[in-house]
Amino acid sequence: MTDSPLITKHTVVVPNSINMVSLLGPGDEHLAKIEESFDAEVHVRGNRITFHGDASEIALAERLLDEVVAILRTGQGVGVETIERIVSMLRQETTERPADVLSLNILSNRGRTIRPKTLNQKRYVDSIDKHTITFGIGPAGTGKTYLAMAKAVQALQTKAVTRIILTRPAVEAGERLGYLPGTLSEKIDPYLRPLYDALHDMIDPETIPKLLAAGTIEVAPLAYMRGRTLNDAFIILDEAQNTSPEQMKMFLTRLGFGSKIVVTGDVTQVDLPGGVKSGLKVVESILTGVEDVVFNRLTSHDVVRHRLVGKIVAAYDEFDARQDGAARSTTKERRQ
Repeated sequence: MTDSPLITKHTVVVPNSINMVSLLGPGDEHLAKIEESFDAEVHVRGNRITFHGDASEIALAERLLDEVVAILRTGQGVGVETIERIVSMLRQETTERPADVLSLNILSNRGRTIRPKTLNQKRYVDSIDKHTITFGIGPAGTGKTYLAMAKAVQALQTKAVTRIILTRPAVEAGERLGYLPGTLSEKIDPYLRPLYDALHDMIDPETIPKLLAAGTIEVAPLAYMRGRTLNDAFIILDEAQNTSPEQMKMFLTRLGFGSKIVVTGDVTQVDLPGGVKSGLKVVESILTGVEDVVFNRLTSHDVVRHRLVGKIVAAYDEFDARQDGAARSTTKERRQ
């Protein structure tokens, strides 16, 4: 015999300083999301919100209201996606407050503020602050590169470093780079374009050419890092899954005094030719436990693009897991 859930009723009084439309959303869309997310009925009258249902669910719903109120008090807007992210964090039962995660301002430019949007993103950003070398590993859309670049621009603006170096391997071009038309700059530009695009979100576009010309910001293929020692720099290696173990070692040993390195990549999206190991897959087994080096993993739950992207990533993860399981079963049967 199982215990039935404890049904209870509780009313929360929202402070008068909080705009109820901001709290409940236009057309009560936030309220609808809250009702959908918790096993409880919700009734609103003025600034009084009454919950009726499972006691544990009501407790979570009340915590959600506290977090939304805390975010609104910072002057930050709240949307349906904010409600979804708070619910997700509350159900993870972590010690971090969702409001602290979602209100952390990394960088502001032209009226736009860049913040972490999930708990893992906040931990990733904190790791960048605390460690000299940080690895951000996860699928597309989890903010690995974007947040790293925001931290790089922040470090430049606060004069923690004197330059930013952004690099990624031009694997798609392989040895055929010389056969592509145009100058060397024009040949490598398609592989570096995503880094330029992110820069344009964070720095006034008219100043970027000056910073590039002065060497304050450098965007270059990984091959250009060989033989250099990079001092007083914030260095980002993007698409690191497409490095060989030798290239990864070469890059990490470019670290100079006063510098910080962030390495980002997705180990499920390796474009290296057959037989070449991914340096990103190998490096964790080599550097785990080394002081001041940290590995952060982001998942489909941290995807902050269109919500369907997260579902697509999760579906592919499940498919890959099934394929791996089938392959192991086939191998076992053959051995028997």
